[in-house]
Amino acid sequence: MKITFVGAAHEVTGSCHYLEACGRHILVDCGMEQGKDIFENVDIPVEASMIDYVFLTHAHIDHSGMIPKLTKNGFDGKIFATEATTDLAGIMLRDSAHIQMFEAEWRNRKARRSKDIPLYTPEYEMIDAMKAISCFEPVPYGKKTTVDDGIEVRFTDVGHLLGSSAVELWLTEDGVTKKIVFSGDLGNKDQPLLKDPQCVKDADYVLVESTYGDRLHSTEKIDYINELKGILENTFSRGGNVVIPSFAVGRTQEILYFIREIKAQGLVKSLPDFKVFVDSPLAVDATEVFHKNGRECFDVEAMKFIDKGINPLDFPGLSLAITTDESREINDIDEPKVIISASGMCDAGRIRHHLKHNLWRSESTILFVGYQSVGTLGRALVDGAEKVKLFGEEIDVKAEITKIIGLSGHADRDGLLNWMKGFENKPAKVFVVHGEDSVTEVFAKTLQDELGLDAYAPYSGTVYDLIQGTFVKETKGIRIVKAEKHAGNPVFERLLAAGARLMSIIRKNEHMANKDLAKFADQIDALSDKWG
Repeated sequence: MKITFVGAAHEVTGSCHYLEACGRHILVDCGMEQGKDIFENVDIPVEASMIDYVFLTHAHIDHSGMIPKLTKNGFDGKIFATEATTDLAGIMLRDSAHIQMFEAEWRNRKARRSKDIPLYTPEYEMIDAMKAISCFEPVPYGKKTTVDDGIEVRFTDVGHLLGSSAVELWLTEDGVTKKIVFSGDLGNKDQPLLKDPQCVKDADYVLVESTYGDRLHSTEKIDYINELKGILENTFSRGGNVVIPSFAVGRTQEILYFIREIKAQGLVKSLPDFKVFVDSPLAVDATEVFHKNGRECFDVEAMKFIDKGINPLDFPGLSLAITTDESREINDIDEPKVIISASGMCDAGRIRHHLKHNLWRSESTILFVGYQSVGTLGRALVDGAEKVKLFGEEIDVKAEITKIIGLSGHADRDGLLNWMKGFENKPAKVFVVHGEDSVTEVFAKTLQDELGLDAYAPYSGTVYDLIQGTFVKETKGIRIVKAEKHAGNPVFERLLAAGARLMSIIRKNEHMANKDLAKFADQIDALSDKWG
């Protein structure tokens, strides 16, 4: 009974953990790495066709996004998740496949014009996503389900995203039962719509995320409805639009919830019947999933609306843009309005068209409601850029740029500690994952010092025996060295890619017989002597 840490080890994204137990091969999450990649990840130790089960904590792409690649490579087992996660993953994996295919088409148009650029192959295509979706087996929250001989699972709501859960796994092998709990991403308390994270009472082993394990959210109670009302009132009085770059799943629905309340209370006096456009097909589909799963996932406040027959995400004046024609028509409407569109960091998608139409207008407001990563257009705007380039055109930034702080879907350090305090008996070991390199170490130390827990932050490739309670293999992180770009020399780029491939092969053959390793090393040395 062993666990191998594959992804989100000393990194924030790409969550993936491999279990070998009860004669079965199991994954908990199979996510895509997003943003800056710091460490090399080991491969999943078995072929995709040998994996029997995947347990998915939630639908975000950094936890689910590589599942279609599993099906592409032969996986045809079962994927267990909550009902809401199953619904959300259905639309998000299709969207991810569409993006992959679009990028491949765009890259390959360029490649065909240059014989030195190889054709780009997407990680997966729509057929792979559809096959993955067909493998899902939805399970209600709180139901302990027998999956196979010696394997039981239960999903517990942790309030991060609609359907998000901690995965509780009971594994019984040779008469010995061990319970492993995977936190997934833990939600922040007092979020709109969603319940607060629920604790788990017992475990032999815990894998806990640490995204904000070194910091605290503001303790100031923010009146989001009043703050948003003020932004709308001020912008509309100038005759401008409020453009909101927003993540399609989660954040968009929170904004709709706030706007519905603003309209219901008639808080915007200057334009009480203002129009709101959601211009993102993914956001539209996700909003339907939120409404469908409200009774299982919504908190007490949101359920008051449901019980009265009110959809808390719908209101007069709301329009949903699906087609590109509908998207274009939004900017032909002269009256002040709210435009909510993806992507949340302005790096792609329809939001860029709305920015092009509004950034130069001093009467408009661009309202950010989520974190903006370094290097994104959203971050440049938040940091005060005076000019930006969109679709090859330089645009003066004259619109008001503002943000609503405090909206966070992740628990902070104290939230993570409080969740860990829910275990009535100390787990034998706690593995700290899903955090930046230094943060995982900091939070592991916090768990040791404040809760007296045996906490450890594994690197990718670490293997632990869950019955013996010992390490089979401890690894150190292999940092990815970003090669300096040599513009205008595609052949040299191919050489760099070949070098990276060689390093990957070397790492994969770590356990080759010494005689073969020596021969391999001699060949590399000879090649180096020839070209050195």
